[in-house]
Amino acid sequence: MIQRLSILGSTGSIGTSTLDVVARHPGRYEVFALSAATQVDLLLSQCARFSPRYAVMASAPHAKQLAGRLRAEGLTTEVLQDAGALEAIASHPEVDVVMAAIVGAAGLAPCLAAARAGKRLLLANKEALVVGGALFMDAVRTGGAALLPIDSEHSAIFQCLPEDRATWPQRVDSILLTASGGPFRQRDPATLAAITPDEACAHPNFAMGRKISVDSATMMNKALEVIEARWLFDLAPEQIRVVIHPQQIVHSMVQFNDASILAQLGTPDMRVPIACGLAWPERIESGAARLDFSTLAALTFEEADAVRFPGLHLSWQALRATRGTTTVLNASNEIAVEAFLARRLRFDHIHAVNLATLDAVSPEAPDSLEGLLATDAQARAAAACAVRRLAA
Repeated sequence: MIQRLSILGSTGSIGTSTLDVVARHPGRYEVFALSAATQVDLLLSQCARFSPRYAVMASAPHAKQLAGRLRAEGLTTEVLQDAGALEAIASHPEVDVVMAAIVGAAGLAPCLAAARAGKRLLLANKEALVVGGALFMDAVRTGGAALLPIDSEHSAIFQCLPEDRATWPQRVDSILLTASGGPFRQRDPATLAAITPDEACAHPNFAMGRKISVDSATMMNKALEVIEARWLFDLAPEQIRVVIHPQQIVHSMVQFNDASILAQLGTPDMRVPIACGLAWPERIESGAARLDFSTLAALTFEEADAVRFPGLHLSWQALRATRGTTTVLNASNEIAVEAFLARRLRFDHIHAVNLATLDAVSPEAPDSLEGLLATDAQARAAAACAVRRLAA
């Protein structure tokens, strides 16, 4: 039976990789809806190729431009642009699968809508769990959604864990998330102040969006993954560890109570976890190259350096604090990275902004979407103040 798919963030790296996998299986998947922020040209070409019923754009001018160009080319895709458009395509009764690939807290509301509607939800949006936490997982359980992680590390953990979740407490000791270390793994910490946005966005293994690339360079990406793992796998913070693995062949590992470890290996290609999420428990062709052990160099592992990557360790601090603290950390980091990419903030001051915001904002354990968004807004305002102080 053909599965209908909505892709939230179809013009980003995860979205385009998803469409690449989908195109390899025309009798299995049908694209129902696509969404983008500003990339009209790319979304137009995706509509021409996959003929979705709906396309959503984040702003009215871009939506108007896309609609005009679709009409000019004789394409029938309907363009939506309003506050509820993303939630609508995420929860539409005819949709079977939702790929959640919007970066940032903006992806939380449509992820909640998909979860409450009981969709097969492929989660590439860390913030749904970092910001939403317990609220999001409650929506998954209540709606009967099937939640499958798409981050390569969380997909690896998912594949290594026993299928019977009820046995995890008796069998699982801890998980080990691997990290590449980014482009500054061996750089002298004293030189971090001089790093430019272009340097920070030059990831050694993946071509990613600029915000995610900066997060990888600071290891805040891994901090968010620690928080995400706590909710995905219902683990205590101390059961989650991080190890630097520059080659990114081992995508993550599970250590069991008998000291044995299971790991998932493969080439660093996001189409692998995407294909896994689309077809699980079946396996389908992803388009990724096979791993050739005869050509592999040594696989190395290192401790995550707290001096070079202080942001990583904020994840455990935030998880142990009042509910909502992870929302504060995420919002602050988004503001700080945005300021760095705009060359208004030094690279090494991203962590300083996050520390200042955590000190300034005391969340009141929000238990609704409105409460989470209010905490998010408060943290963004505090982070913007911290940016101005540091930039002065």
